[in-house]
Amino acid sequence: MTSSSTRLPFHKDKNLLRLSAAMQRAQQKATQALAAAAQKQAATPTPFILPGINETARAIPNYIARSAIFAPVRRGWRTLHDDTVFLEGSNILLKGSGKQLSEDHADIWMHAMYLQTTALLGEAPTINRADFLRGMGRPTGGSAYEWLHESMKDLARFTLCIEARRKDGSVKYSYGKNPSTRVLAMLGGFDYHEPTGSYTLYADPRWAQIFGNREYALVDWAKRLQMRHDLSKSLQRLIGTSADIQQKYSLDILKQRAQYTGRMRDFRTSLERSLTELEALKVIAEPRIEAATKGHEQAVWTRLDR
Repeated sequence: MTSSSTRLPFHKDKNLLRLSAAMQRAQQKATQALAAAAQKQAATPTPFILPGINETARAIPNYIARSAIFAPVRRGWRTLHDDTVFLEGSNILLKGSGKQLSEDHADIWMHAMYLQTTALLGEAPTINRADFLRGMGRPTGGSAYEWLHESMKDLARFTLCIEARRKDGSVKYSYGKNPSTRVLAMLGGFDYHEPTGSYTLYADPRWAQIFGNREYALVDWAKRLQMRHDLSKSLQRLIGTSADIQQKYSLDILKQRAQYTGRMRDFRTSLERSLTELEALKVIAEPRIEAATKGHEQAVWTRLDR
């Protein structure tokens, strides 16, 4: 009587397992080598040039802008993230560690990145702390200086693991995901010179690659400084990540992105208020909340040119 299936001899079975394991190790090493090469290239000093960014406009990478890394959270106690997944998809994995960052932190970070574009190649920008605050439309003085310093420390302590892939699945850049690449800090660090009240700001050169290929949203700075509601600022960043004129988002997604833990009806009220503010500032037109599928609601608006 013969068996309907045949089995390889034991020694051949083991050889296949060894071959499979060897191929997996080779593939892992190849992936790490590509990530290391991309990091080496990104660490080479290059001019930090962002088309469209100037005194009236700031920029933020699309993946950061779409995520909840910056969120309209209240001042005070903030969630402490430990390798929290903020975005995950076929072409992106974005994780973060540190205290939850607010829209105030987003203002500081975008202004700091703008200053990087004004510095000479290989140099770090230096700016008086009062001028830094004025550039964000903020008052100056003791409490404002303390707030700025503590917020900069928050940014320097917040680190990212990020890997982006092209449509063909190849790695575009990978920082912090593999052992061969270090994590990426939101702000590389800063030095404060007390006699002059000036900061020297350091940004990791790898940010230039994340901003590359114009994969960033431009933010109308003058309009942002007029916004009274943090949720409006959060939505402004999200709107800028898509070139679509007609945009719609589920209220559930918007609530989660805003890190809002209260009731949906309370969030809906805040959302309506922010949509009205964005319409008044001519960021969007015809905003509304309407029924979507399965009893859910969605926010809909028309994007206006910046």
